[in-house]
Amino acid sequence: MDRLRAIMDALMTADSVSVAELAARHGVSEMTIRRDLDELAQQGVVRRVRGGAQSLLLRGEEPPFGVREHEAAEAKRRIAAEVAALLADGEAVVLDGGTTTLAVAREIHDRRLTVLPLSVQAIQSLSDAPRVRLVLPGGEVRHGELNIAGPLTVNTIASLRFDTAVIGCCGISAEHGITAHDLEDVAVKQAAIASSRRVVVAADAAKFRQTAFAAVCPPGKIDVLVTDEGIPRDQHEAFSAAGVIVRVAA
Repeated sequence: MDRLRAIMDALMTADSVSVAELAARHGVSEMTIRRDLDELAQQGVVRRVRGGAQSLLLRGEEPPFGVREHEAAEAKRRIAAEVAALLADGEAVVLDGGTTTLAVAREIHDRRLTVLPLSVQAIQSLSDAPRVRLVLPGGEVRHGELNIAGPLTVNTIASLRFDTAVIGCCGISAEHGITAHDLEDVAVKQAAIASSRRVVVAADAAKFRQTAFAAVCPPGKIDVLVTDEGIPRDQHEAFSAAGVIVRVAA
């Protein structure tokens, strides 16, 4: 929801927000803002206080999975369909964690593939897939995100070889490549990239406005970038110049 994301963006620069100020800024009732803040409190983003809320996010920390899943949902669905179309039946695929890659898991539910998912949500989505050979990684489950990470995960990935790695990201640019917030997730992404013949990055256009804490890989490691029509023109041109195939999901 755009308004929830705008409230979270405000909390990245201020330690607290007021109901009255947010209602005036967004042109909605104070009751609507109170419901928004209650929802963010349930996600662990804010602590409700009299007249508003206080931020529980660290600077540069990504919003919770449950909030991000509803952002640009239609764009993510189209991106996921485009990624699924790139996969040939019979491929072995390592599927990164994240909201866009979860949409990919839903798109490939009925395909004949071998898949190693790196999130609990994707595992659940594919658990009853009739023709998917589901391979589970070892490792620890990251609270909130439910991504699977740690040395066991990295070792599992390193012991296998994949046709395609489908990678998500927290930020992406032609200058910095793929970036992510969590260091353990970075190690898992790097292992997936190293063990795969082809690297497909799935990122909605909002990711081009963000650079996260840790670098995953430079643009030269990406074979195909699948995004939506909101990709900035200069980024499209720069990735193409770097030899990356850019596919815009319509």
